[in-house]
Amino acid sequence: MVGGRHRQLPLSGLTVIDVSTLFAGPLAAGILGDFGADVIKVEHPKGDPLRSYGPMCDEFSLAWKVVNRNKKSILLDLHEPGDRDAFLRLSGHADVVIENFRPGTLEKWGLGADVLTAHNPRLVLTRVTAFGQDGPYADRPGFGTLAEAMSGLAAMSGEADGPPLLPAFPLGDAVAGLNAACAVLMALRARDRLGNGQVADVSITESLLGLLGFQIAAFDKTGARPVRQGNRSANSAPRNVYRCSDGTWVAVSASARSVAERVMRLIGRAELIDEPWFAAGRLRARHHEVDRAVAEWIAERDRPSVIAAFRAAQAAVAPVYEFSDVLADPHFTERGSVIEVPDEDIGSVRMPGPAFRLSGTPGRVLSAGPRPGQHAKEVLSALGADRVEPRVQELTGD
Repeated sequence: MVGGRHRQLPLSGLTVIDVSTLFAGPLAAGILGDFGADVIKVEHPKGDPLRSYGPMCDEFSLAWKVVNRNKKSILLDLHEPGDRDAFLRLSGHADVVIENFRPGTLEKWGLGADVLTAHNPRLVLTRVTAFGQDGPYADRPGFGTLAEAMSGLAAMSGEADGPPLLPAFPLGDAVAGLNAACAVLMALRARDRLGNGQVADVSITESLLGLLGFQIAAFDKTGARPVRQGNRSANSAPRNVYRCSDGTWVAVSASARSVAERVMRLIGRAELIDEPWFAAGRLRARHHEVDRAVAEWIAERDRPSVIAAFRAAQAAVAPVYEFSDVLADPHFTERGSVIEVPDEDIGSVRMPGPAFRLSGTPGRVLSAGPRPGQHAKEVLSALGADRVEPRVQELTGD
């Protein structure tokens, strides 16, 4: 926690070089940084594309400030021999390199897996791409949007009479980032046991396929195709968002039969419980009168009344929040779910804290995303002044 007492962190002493851009790779490196890894962000001298992405505050990208928190920035152009040499030397002292170039790009620069691992046999090289390092689509340019489309996610999202729906945020990248961080930790554990590093090949598309596994299995064995049905579920009912009389919204989920029964009693439709189809969630989902009954009951009441009634009935309900609600919520405030991080460019910025809690070695966020090349002298001079190429000396100010 910012300003909190220093504690030994679980990844303290681990050095990670993040030479990836935009989301999936940087998110993975950010997770490692939250828990103590020393993360060195390698940017092109023209600046990382995330620096000009999304909402800005005083000309600074807030996406950059959040995704690249806890990192040190250096500037290297890997097209240049001197900078490539500096990168090779840095990787020789690192535990992890995370990259997301199109397959073959590092090899073209003379920095392929064979070169990096020969230079540092204990290195874990984590490669994040849309389609993976091999296969017919490996050399295609790709982003999370393409993975969201090709995984089947978009086809099953949206209203029944509408088009396929893409997520409103980089979901594919976020899931791949989590998988990449997990892959790094598994590879490091294997290194502890076996002595050598390895290459982790993380595909954004396969990361999403992993989430949709039981849907794929269902299609394979039964031919069942997921259908677009908005916020409803094919496996349980009631499950939807519902508009209250004051214009606000709530979300209701009754995956368990016992919860569905409580909801029906609450809204005065207990007779539906005795229907033979009510016992199975997938059958309840086919009977739209369940959903309509809940919607009609909620529409006659304001949100505080709805939430109070559902909680009294021990039925699952939640308000549909705007970000203003998130920042004001007492539960999130007490747990420190959103923290305020100091920043020399914009004063401070609120952002989510570490995504999970460790009782003995909790994560922390000490700084928002750095300025371009802010830590070049600190990082690169550690290689030794006599071993730094002229261009790197220029970047470090020596």
